[in-house]
Amino acid sequence: MADIGASQAPDDLVELGRIVSAYGVRGWVKVQPHSAQGLVLRAAPVWWLAPPIPPASKLYSQPDLNPQLRAHKVKQVRPQGSTVVADLEHVGDRDIAESMRGFTVYVSRQYFPKAQADEFYWVDLVNCYVFSDARLVGVVDEVVDNGAHAILRVQRMQLEGDQTPSPEHQPQLLLDEKGRPQEILIPFVAAHVQHVDIATRRIETDWPLDL
Repeated sequence: MADIGASQAPDDLVELGRIVSAYGVRGWVKVQPHSAQGLVLRAAPVWWLAPPIPPASKLYSQPDLNPQLRAHKVKQVRPQGSTVVADLEHVGDRDIAESMRGFTVYVSRQYFPKAQADEFYWVDLVNCYVFSDARLVGVVDEVVDNGAHAILRVQRMQLEGDQTPSPEHQPQLLLDEKGRPQEILIPFVAAHVQHVDIATRRIETDWPLDL
């Protein structure tokens, strides 16, 4: 955990967005959520904020290693178009809010509302293995939004023999002719994604692999 004086950052923080500007004259901040995470931001009573980290500062690339991570109670919050605006404890001044442009917003997983049976948080889909006809396709590297629905960006992988990855039986990334990971984009829609099991980190699809 990150030592921040009287408080400690929980181990289950999830990055949900970034502050893009101040909002209004009373020191509110405007946050651009990552994909469809605005609901979680509005539900959480506490946000953990971290300032931008220089690219060279690799040591602090993870929230639990960032010594500047700070907790802010959410006094008021509401949606504002595609963004979320909030009045945070210890801000309360437009100049301070403006100085926080670029800060990353994290929320503890304990504040995530319970998803419905046929709904999934995008953060949970990342690092799930994707299968087609019981054979490993790859691993979800990112979930993006094309406006109509979510898309899984999957890094292609191969696994010899048993198709169930394990610590002792690790798949290998497939690379293109330039040595870059091969990728496939799979629409995250019921027509092409038949089964999602977050507990076992398994997604099953019939999406054509040669597209």
